[in-house]
Amino acid sequence: MEVGTVAASGTAGPARTARRLARCALLAAVSAVVVLLIALGGGGALILVGGLAGLALSAVGIWWFLAHRGPLRALGALLAVAAPATVLTLYVVGGVWVNALVALALWGVALLCARSALRRPEEDGAGTMRGEPAARPEKPVLIMNPKSGGGKVERFGLVERAEELGARVILLDPSADNDVTALAERAVAEGADLLGVAGGDGTQALVAAVAAEHDLPFLVISAGTRNHFALDLGLDRTDPPTCLNALTDGEELRVDLGSVAGRAFVNTVSFGVYADVVHHPEYRDAKAGTALDALPDLLQGGDGDRVDATVDGALLDAQQALLVSNNPYATPDPLSADPARRPRLDGGELGVIGVRVEGAMQAAELAVRGTQAAALNVLTARRVEVTCDSGDGPISVAVDGEALTLPTPVVCTLRPRALRVLVPRDRPGITPPPPPLDWRRITELAFHTHHPQRPSRSGA
Repeated sequence: MEVGTVAASGTAGPARTARRLARCALLAAVSAVVVLLIALGGGGALILVGGLAGLALSAVGIWWFLAHRGPLRALGALLAVAAPATVLTLYVVGGVWVNALVALALWGVALLCARSALRRPEEDGAGTMRGEPAARPEKPVLIMNPKSGGGKVERFGLVERAEELGARVILLDPSADNDVTALAERAVAEGADLLGVAGGDGTQALVAAVAAEHDLPFLVISAGTRNHFALDLGLDRTDPPTCLNALTDGEELRVDLGSVAGRAFVNTVSFGVYADVVHHPEYRDAKAGTALDALPDLLQGGDGDRVDATVDGALLDAQQALLVSNNPYATPDPLSADPARRPRLDGGELGVIGVRVEGAMQAAELAVRGTQAAALNVLTARRVEVTCDSGDGPISVAVDGEALTLPTPVVCTLRPRALRVLVPRDRPGITPPPPPLDWRRITELAFHTHHPQRPSRSGA
């Protein structure tokens, strides 16, 4: 009885705090509405109608910008900016900007309290990878790509810093076709007890495969353009030299390693529109522009080849875009402005995101509802088999941002905890992803004494 009492009291505090935050969120949300209703006689109607009209016109502008090319895209960009600016001007001229500002502030408080109420510290802790103490490597070998990230290796003095810490550096020749796998294998044969890479995620994956095969620690240096793998390991992408601190004061993480058609990947394998973007010749020099140019094909249905995927026995057919990731992303929204993050890299499952848009209505729903849209399929799996629905020929694939053409079927699997990654003890870390905002759960929290379990989403 005593133990039960202690356990109950241990959880009562967080539960009470969550309940108070939920009530605060509801109170702030209701207050925002009341502020508008009270102001109806003095311009509240203008706030409501003007705000809704501005939101609608801005949404139309964003849709035109994303889903079309040419003059309509330019008009959409103009409308997306002009609509809210015009509404703001009307608020100021009509003398109702104070009411609008108070209502907006209250709504902001409601969102902040709601997010805080739904967050569970014990779940955040469970979702963080924890390292183990690691011995200092005696013969580390680092492969560096001087072209990666626009010349980060030279700009940050990575070669000099690595050699100061006792590492041997292999500098790739930008004018030659370097066999990175062979270089890594040779380094192992010559006695390397750690392999590392300063380069993009594609190069990281090739060397990581060699490190995993020989059960050697692997060091990631964030010298690429995007550095998605480094981001999810908690490394500082703005200061690559700090990654080298792992050589003298590091800890080891055991993470999963993906495999596609026998080739390792650390981040993602993309098919359909996703892969087509990477296969464009201009992608290397203009990634954002190339992706933006391909969006209309995705959002308006497109006429290109679609892919079929068998996800642990479940069929996803005729997908315009398919992304298979080494562990699932926290926010699997292809149109999200937030950087995609994976809270864990050791969960033992692939993340699967499929997009199938059959017209403007579904595209609009995808833009508005995000992960809840019918056009978006989100699953996890141990095995994914992908084919082209137009035949059995080869298919375009992007593996960690590298354009490939592979024979079908293309099979993606995962090797759980196969890779030993050496990281610095002192690193920015992984910020736990915010919980999905659910006002029904907020209401339950506010008026019930228990905290409802957070549902796990296996598909949409």
